[in-house]
Amino acid sequence: MELREIIREIREVLDEKDGIREEALKLTREIVRLSGDTIKALHRGEVEKAGERLKAVRGKVDELRGKLENHPDIYFTGYVQSAHQEFVEASLFFAYMSGGEFPSPSELGVPHADYALGIGDFIGELRRRFLLLLLDGDVAGAENVYRFMEDVYEELMTLEYPKGLVNVRQKQDQARHILERTLEDLTRAKLNRKLEERLEAVMRDNAIT
Repeated sequence: MELREIIREIREVLDEKDGIREEALKLTREIVRLSGDTIKALHRGEVEKAGERLKAVRGKVDELRGKLENHPDIYFTGYVQSAHQEFVEASLFFAYMSGGEFPSPSELGVPHADYALGIGDFIGELRRRFLLLLLDGDVAGAENVYRFMEDVYEELMTLEYPKGLVNVRQKQDQARHILERTLEDLTRAKLNRKLEERLEAVMRDNAIT
């Protein structure tokens, strides 16, 4: 075979792959956007709307997997992995907020490594839920979220694997930092609540006397 023919064959293959890559990029952007919309709706208490958004995300994830079925070199790239993480985060948060069971990697149709990384992001979203409850004055509810965050963190820390297999160490470090800040916020809120209760008691006693 002449070199010219070889180059032509290479060009045809790469042209096709480049087109598929562009389609994959578009899908991943839609997955990230819809996953974000799902989470925002959950924080607003719009569970039904969140469910509709999540269903749309799942369709995009399935479409992406089918499109890249014969292109594993693209499927296992960073931007696809990031989109999967956003989908996992939204799916786990939806299950938590709606009281449903947590979906497995196979149920979501994503690689196990991507799912593991999504768990780390899920902890971050739980902190946001925690803070919103604190702002509403629901210290008990916020503490329940923190206790659950502890459980998730402990499970995440059992994933000890080489970076080449799954780069979960960074997520673990971030989760530990988030947990420390959340505990500080909870401790401060509980101390403030006790102080308020004591002041109220003193004011009642003074009013009686």
